[in-house]
Order: sequence, then structure tokens, then C-alpha cells
Amino acid sequence: MANSGRNAKDLAGLLKVLSVETRVRIVQLLKGRSMCVNVLAGRLDVTQGAVSQHLRIMRDAGLVIDDNHGHFVHYRLNENTHAAWREETDRLLDPADRACTDTKGASRCAAMGRNKAAGSRSA
Repeated sequence: MANSGRNAKDLAGLLKVLSVETRVRIVQLLKGRSMCVNVLAGRLDVTQGAVSQHLRIMRDAGLVIDDNHGHFVHYRLNENTHAAWREETDRLLDPADRACTDTKGASRCAAMGRNKAAGSRSA
């Protein structure tokens, strides 16, 4: 990843938030619209309490925003966070992005690159 990217620990935390099927489904449901806990629970066929717990984790991570609408709280995706996370995961999964993330310094990264190049020539 480039210097502007997240470190491995931060990226693992991001992926941990998205590692639960229900949270992925919540992201899918909230794309382009907001919903209250009751509606999400009905669509997901889980309890309101379970949805609230998932939304709390997602809100703490900055992925969703809660808005008060009278007696109801509606949740929507934080578009800035959603876009940043998409960019980070795209970068992680892009086989062309070979930026060294070794924490031991630039010389170690250069050595890793030389070793990989030598290995590909001998194959």
C-alpha cells in the first residue's frame, strides 16, 4: 500500500467490521437510503437488539451515521468512510499494487524486491 494507505492493523480492523454476514447485508441495504432499526430487523429477519448491536459497531467504526427523525433513529452509510474503505480494500486486493509494507525500513523493501525479481528469473 502507498504511504497514504492504512497500516496492516488498521486494515485488519476495517475488515473485521465487515467480516460478519449481517453487517455486510446492512451495508447492502443502506446503499442509497436510510432505514430505522425496525425496518432493518424485518428485512434481515433478526431481532432489533441484534441489529442495534451491529449498528453500534458500524457507527463506532464510522461506517454508518445515525439521524434522529422524530421518535425514530434512521441509519445511513457514511459515504466518505464507505468510499475510503472501498479504496483501501481495492488497493489491498489489487495484484498490481506491490508497494512494500515492511516496517523494517526501505532497505529491507528493496532487498525483498530484488529477491522476488531473482526468483522470477530462475523459474
